[in-house]
Order: sequence, then structure tokens, then C-alpha cells
Amino acid sequence: MFTPLTGRSVVVTGGSKGIGKGIARVFARAGFQVLLAARDEASLATAAADLREETGGRIETVAADVSLVADCRRIAETALERFGGIDVLCANAGVFPEKPLTEMTEQDVDTVFDCNVKGTMFMVQACLPALEASGHGRVVITSSITGPITGYPGWSHYGASKAAQLGFLRTAAIELAPRGITVNAVLPGNIATEGLADMGDDYRRGMEAAIPQRRLGAVEDIGYAALFFATDEAGYVTGQSMVVDGGQILPESPAALEGI
Repeated sequence: MFTPLTGRSVVVTGGSKGIGKGIARVFARAGFQVLLAARDEASLATAAADLREETGGRIETVAADVSLVADCRRIAETALERFGGIDVLCANAGVFPEKPLTEMTEQDVDTVFDCNVKGTMFMVQACLPALEASGHGRVVITSSITGPITGYPGWSHYGASKAAQLGFLRTAAIELAPRGITVNAVLPGNIATEGLADMGDDYRRGMEAAIPQRRLGAVEDIGYAALFFATDEAGYVTGQSMVVDGGQILPESPAALEGI
């Protein structure tokens, strides 16, 4: 049995949709007080209303942009004002615009790195005092299989940013271990999110065919992995990354999946 987590607080960046909303749903069902942070106030309000109805939990929101250091600090301050502390930071906010390397501009790279890398680093920094004070501080970063393990055309800047997150977590885990804070990452494979419908049925079928389990992951699958890292029982796990992909990275070629 895991130690109950009821009453603890979590900050989920990029929490208004997709994987972030799935993480928030899992944490709320586990009894956490949840602060959703994202840029769009309307999307935040909709997500919070949905989650309150689904979970009955306390869901708060703050409109902010993690690519701005001042906004990272404001998110942490809001959590302290609303909840009195921060037990877990789920650094999930990320952008993934597609752009071939031949057409990539400096601004394209800056946009991705400002959110995915700088946003992760400065959210951790902003939450540090509260995470240390909690006595069981946890940081869970949403990275990706794209970059650290696999590649995909058009996402070289995205893949580089996701690999950079893992480089950050290893040293951050060392620095924060004496403070009683763990730092770990979840690496999602192909997950069914709101934007998937826009890609069409053929795209979805192609993605499913490349996964040994023959299905896309649910956003809650990432939430459950993040929740494990947040438990007291995972207190001796730090600097690690967990792939959650239905076996997607295992086949050495499409032929390995034929006939199974």
C-alpha cells in the first residue's frame, strides 16, 4: 500500500489540455490540491470546471507563460497563496511546432527552448523553497521519447529541447538531493490528445500499427507514472526517466511487429 497523498499540493504547468490535464486529473483523484498553469485563461477555466466535476477535487488556476522567469515565480507564489505550500511540481508545459531544419530560424529555436527548457529550469528554481519546506518535494518533468531516444522529421528543435531536459534533471537531482527533493522525468510515446483528431484516422492507424500494444496511450497513463514519482515510496528514486510508450521504441524495424 502507498502512503495516502490526500491534502498535498501539486503545480501542473501546461495543465489546461492534453497530457497536463491528464496528469492533473490523476493527481486530483489521488487527493491532491491542484494548481493548473497555462497561457490561455479560457482554456484554464474550462479545464478546471471539467476536473472539478470529474474528481470533486480542489482545482485552482493561474494564467502564465513559463518562458518568462517572472511568470514562473508568479506561479509558485500563487500556489503558496492558495495552498500554503508546494509538494510536487509537474513541469509539463511544452510546445512542439513542426519546422524542417532547412527552414528553421533563430526564433523557431528560441520559442521551443524558452518554453521547454528555460521554462522547466526556472519553474524548478521558483518552486525550490516550497518544495524543500514540504519535506517530500518532488519534481516530475514531462520529456518525450522524441529527442532522448528517437527522432522525427520536422522536430529537430523539439527533440533537442527534450534531450536537454534530461541533461538538466541529472545535475538538478544531485544538487537537490540534500534538500530532500527528487527530480525525475516521464518520457511519453504517442498519446491520444485533443489535437490527434485533426491528424485524421489514417495518421492514427499508422501510429497504432507502430506500437506493440496496438494502441495509443491515454493522458492518464502519463499521469499515473508521474504520480508514482510523487509518492513517499518513490523517495529513493531520483535522476531517473521512465518511458511510457506501449513498447513503441522496442522494435528494431516495422518487420519486428509483423505477425504478432
